[in-house]
Amino acid sequence: HGISGALPHRHDEIDATNRAAFEECFRIIKKAWTEPMLDYDGRFWKVPVGGPEGGTPWTLEATEEWGAGVEDGVLRQVGVVPKPVQEPHPPIFQPFASSEESIRWCAREGVTAILPPLHPKRELALFELFAEESGRPLGEGIGVLRDVVIAESDTEAERLWKASGAFCGSAWFEPFGFSRGMIDPDTGEELDDMMGSGMALVGTVDTVSRQLETLRERLPVTWLYFWAYNGLLPHARLMSTIERFRTEVLPRVGADR
Repeated sequence: HGISGALPHRHDEIDATNRAAFEECFRIIKKAWTEPMLDYDGRFWKVPVGGPEGGTPWTLEATEEWGAGVEDGVLRQVGVVPKPVQEPHPPIFQPFASSEESIRWCAREGVTAILPPLHPKRELALFELFAEESGRPLGEGIGVLRDVVIAESDTEAERLWKASGAFCGSAWFEPFGFSRGMIDPDTGEELDDMMGSGMALVGTVDTVSRQLETLRERLPVTWLYFWAYNGLLPHARLMSTIERFRTEVLPRVGADR
C-alpha cells in the first residue's frame, strides 16, 4: 500500500501516499461516528474486510437476531456503538499542523489546527490562511502548542526546559525539519529568543504571564496546547507547573474562562 514512516531525507518520496491514507482513514472514522451503518471501499481500507461487495461470511445467530449489516449470510456493513454523545462528533484537533496544505485541509474539514512553535511571521501567515479558507474570524478554530515550565526562578525553569523540551527538540524534532519553521521567511535568520517571543513559556509565574501576554498581543490565540515532557521533567515539577499555570497564570492574563 506504500504507507511507511519517513526519515528526514525521504519525505518527498512517501508524503503524498501517507497523506492520502491519512485522509481516507479520517473519512472512515467520521462515517463510523455519524452513520448508523458503515461500508467503505477505498484505496487503502475496505470496510468490512473484503469491501462491501466482497463481504465476509457471517452466520452468527446474535447478529441475525439483534444486529444488522448481514445479507444472505455475508457481512456487508458494520456499525460502531455507542455513538459519540456530542453530535455530530467530538471536536477534532490536529497537532503539529504547519504546512499550507495541512492548514487548508483543517479549515475545509472543520478540524482545529494546532501549530508548533513557528517564526511569528509564519504563524501569522498560517492564521490568516486558516481564516481565509474557513471563513471564520482570525484566531477561531486554530491554536498553538507551547512548552511550559514554571519554577521558583527563571534560571531554574530554563535549566529544566533545556533538559526536557529543548533536548527533545534538538535530538528528535530538528532532524525532521521542525527548526526550519523558526527561520524568518524574509531575512533567513533563525529566531533565537524563544522565551522573549512567547515561543516557549518558561520561567517564574511572573515571567510566564508576561510571555503569554506577549503571545496574545501578537496573535488572537483561542487554543493553547500546554506541552511538557513527563519523565524528562520531574513529576513533582510537572504537576506544580500544571497547577500554577491554571491557578496563577491564566487568571492573571484573563484567560481562565
